[in-house]
Amino acid sequence: MDYVLFGIGVVLLAAGIVGCVVPVVPGPLLAYCSLLTRYSVVGSTKLAVGAIIVVAVTVVDYLLPAVFAKRFKCTGWGVFGCSVGTIVGIFYVPLGIILGPFIGAVLGEIVAGRNLGAAMKGGFGALVGFALSSGVKLASVALFAWWFFTLPK
Repeated sequence: MDYVLFGIGVVLLAAGIVGCVVPVVPGPLLAYCSLLTRYSVVGSTKLAVGAIIVVAVTVVDYLLPAVFAKRFKCTGWGVFGCSVGTIVGIFYVPLGIILGPFIGAVLGEIVAGRNLGAAMKGGFGALVGFALSSGVKLASVALFAWWFFTLPK
């Protein structure tokens, strides 16, 4: 039974890594759930700290792209375009994951009536926010993976 739970935990960690770049997959939450498969070894303190990390990362994940988009003077259309571009970019791995948010934000800015220079600036801001948000999620998943694999079997 321990091997089955360990295998489920590894699958959850892999899904957590995917969730760091795919917006509809809750990566940190899935990686945290991998720790639940090893509850007897992890202990309640690490699980409580992990739960706090998941909540904090989720909040940051929603705020960071918007903050950077606004910092670079991106309109609501640009932020919406960034989200759509991220989802469409999933189907064009690996380049689509990088360029999708940028192209989507630029197109959204153009729809909002901004010139190409302003649209590119807004698109860059949305892309930076998405990249930083993905980095924060990846760091949390890496921490959970480290806890998962370094604990005694």
